[in-house]
Amino acid sequence: MTDLTSLTIAEARSGLAKKTFTALELTDAHLKAMEDARVLNAYVLETPDHARAMAREADTKIAKGEGGPLAGIPLGIKDLFATRDVRTTACSKILGNFLPPYESTVTSQLWRDGAVMLGKLNNDEFAMGSSNETSCFGSVVNPWRREGSATALVPGGSSGGSASAVAASLCMGATATDTGGSIRQPAAFTATVGIKPTYGRCSRWGIVAFASSLDQAGPIARTVRDTAILMRSMAGHDPKDTTSVDRAVPDYEAVVGKSVKGMKIGIPREYRLDGMSAEIEKLWSEGASWLKAAGAELVEVSLPHTKYALPAYYIVAPAEASSNLARYDGVRYGLRVPGRSIGEMYENTRAEGFGPEVRRRIMIGTYVLSAGYYDAYYLRAQKVRTLIKKDFEDCFARGVHAILTPATPSAAFGIGEKGGVDPVEMYLNDIFTVTVNMAGLPGIAVPAGKDSQGLPLGLQLIGRPFDEETLFSLGEVVEQAAGRFTPSRWW
Repeated sequence: MTDLTSLTIAEARSGLAKKTFTALELTDAHLKAMEDARVLNAYVLETPDHARAMAREADTKIAKGEGGPLAGIPLGIKDLFATRDVRTTACSKILGNFLPPYESTVTSQLWRDGAVMLGKLNNDEFAMGSSNETSCFGSVVNPWRREGSATALVPGGSSGGSASAVAASLCMGATATDTGGSIRQPAAFTATVGIKPTYGRCSRWGIVAFASSLDQAGPIARTVRDTAILMRSMAGHDPKDTTSVDRAVPDYEAVVGKSVKGMKIGIPREYRLDGMSAEIEKLWSEGASWLKAAGAELVEVSLPHTKYALPAYYIVAPAEASSNLARYDGVRYGLRVPGRSIGEMYENTRAEGFGPEVRRRIMIGTYVLSAGYYDAYYLRAQKVRTLIKKDFEDCFARGVHAILTPATPSAAFGIGEKGGVDPVEMYLNDIFTVTVNMAGLPGIAVPAGKDSQGLPLGLQLIGRPFDEETLFSLGEVVEQAAGRFTPSRWW
């Protein structure tokens, strides 16, 4: 029998239906892989008993012909999603051993469809980071290494645990969240596929909030088809989330492999940055030629406000974070550090509970929202955001179906290599991804090649609002042309 952990979700679903193996066997194979790969630090909590119980239930339902679309499929869950009676910490000391008495909408839909939870995955603290080095549980290690080097690399962030676990075959797919690139950048760094859906497509209820107008849940998996399968279960209207959009969820899997002939693909001139690596430039050109060969038409487009996206994002996101994180005060749940007064208790709790990056962003956010600075910073950033959104609307109004860009400015870098002295160096990793969140659009990252050191590189496709189907069709063209690649096992 093939190693069960190397199967795609689509292959596993077929094997389970044919009774080639059971959901319990599939789950046990992944639990063993997780044990063998603890050096990657992808999981912050393994839930083997829970997983086996869910797998047995899936086997019973499959035997009766009642299995859901994800029956028996083992998944990892980012530690930002509340899981009922299972520790959820957002990888921050301030939440301590918080056990939510409720389940996030996205995960409840995965369990409704028969999926199995293997455990909770590592992420940057409160999703604030681009390398998964800010977690209170320590850094996640990328399963990929540079050729001839044993240097530990970052898997990207904030969904680094999700990307690392999927790339190393420690789960068949994973939930993730994306506020400024936290699904697409880790996917690009690990040769996995990740989609950030349109804002409002997946419910945010029960997900620990970072920046509420930017956060969106989405899947990371090994193939475009697998990502489409997961997305169908994760998406949908939720009356508990006022930003959730009430519209039908398409069968995303059905469009994988559909012809892209006649589609117009925009190539934005503003994404050709000064000092951009020749490898990224070459990859981008290759991706464009693959889409052209598949029958798509390439057109140059302009997104003139792109240059303001990163600074505007790093005003809007910290402002919303400072507001959202005000609730962590040591009173109702999580860590409490005593003080001589209630004010001192707040200060002590927040100083000890939050890591340096989270404290930095709270302080930036509090500053830009303060009297005298609100108009100069926050209000102006929101106006820039409107202009960024209009740039995309103008492109789509010209008949452009999707926009092709690089996913990241480089391949994965070493742990501790960036952001030590100047945090802006780390923030620049989000240069190609933040515009999508600012405009609320869908974006998919697909593996497209490797750099000279053998590390994966990804391409990004940006779509029209609620047109994820086009992204899955185009993403599959890139995937077929580039081929799939997996890391050599060293752990």
